[in-house]
Amino acid sequence: MNRTPRPTLTVPIHLLLFFVAVVASGSPVGSGQGNPAGSPPSPSRYVGLPEEELFQPLLGDPKEPRTFATVLHVRAGDKSTTVGAVGFGERLGIIERRGLTPTDGWQFGLAGGVFAQFDLETDSSDLINADYVIGLPFTWRRGVWSGRVSLYHQSSHLGDEFLLHQKPERINLSFEAIEVLVARDLGPWRFFGGGEYLIDPEPATLASGVLHAGVEYRHPRRSFGIGRIGGGRWVGAIDMKALEEHAWKVAWSLRAGLELSPVDARPGTRRRWSLMLEIYEGPSPWGQFYDTDASYAGLGIHYSL
Repeated sequence: MNRTPRPTLTVPIHLLLFFVAVVASGSPVGSGQGNPAGSPPSPSRYVGLPEEELFQPLLGDPKEPRTFATVLHVRAGDKSTTVGAVGFGERLGIIERRGLTPTDGWQFGLAGGVFAQFDLETDSSDLINADYVIGLPFTWRRGVWSGRVSLYHQSSHLGDEFLLHQKPERINLSFEAIEVLVARDLGPWRFFGGGEYLIDPEPATLASGVLHAGVEYRHPRRSFGIGRIGGGRWVGAIDMKALEEHAWKVAWSLRAGLELSPVDARPGTRRRWSLMLEIYEGPSPWGQFYDTDASYAGLGIHYSL
């Protein structure tokens, strides 16, 4: 049977070219002012293996590469169970071009992660599903604006014990996708929006469009400190994805809790850990169950190197 022709990648490619042009330009976006008289600009420079992140990782997205361990009460249809969800992932900056200020510029890097879910109510804590993600993110920042354009691959696999005990229908799920996100900081708030487009997915009937938006909050000051070890602040996020595969039904992810980072942390530092309550409602974020609606609530520990 002939496959239905898919839309071309004209729009994502043009968006990618636009963002590259913006960050490569010599003047800040939306600013008509130059440097104050008598103060020459600091020369931009290239930095290998940069420590800072120009586009901060999404706080509420279940698919954002990070290291975490959570315990969740999950309900899907008429079934419910306790799930232990773990992830091992990170983002590595390869090269960065610093702008006229220390926090501006663009960065090219590598991101990847493994996300696994275990049924804690079985005798052997059966592995249910594992998602593998690897990507090439291009990020930028200009003042209060930041963005990310990423090309990534995802493949998903059912656990052997789950296959033996439940005998579900096995799906070979894999795809490449291009992601475009733009964010604006507004005091302690960050608003972002964009989307994804799946390229040549398997199964071939999988719809390609994803719209993505959300809002995040980080308290501007640390609420308490632990000597020189670090300090904690309250954080929260609402993350929303509308999926073409589900007739643009919205998946909601809510996280809120406490984030700790070193006292001497520089802007954009990666090193932090957090304890957060998590709530999710919508199409399952776990690959092999993409065609199933799910909801969960629980508590998780997240860590970033």
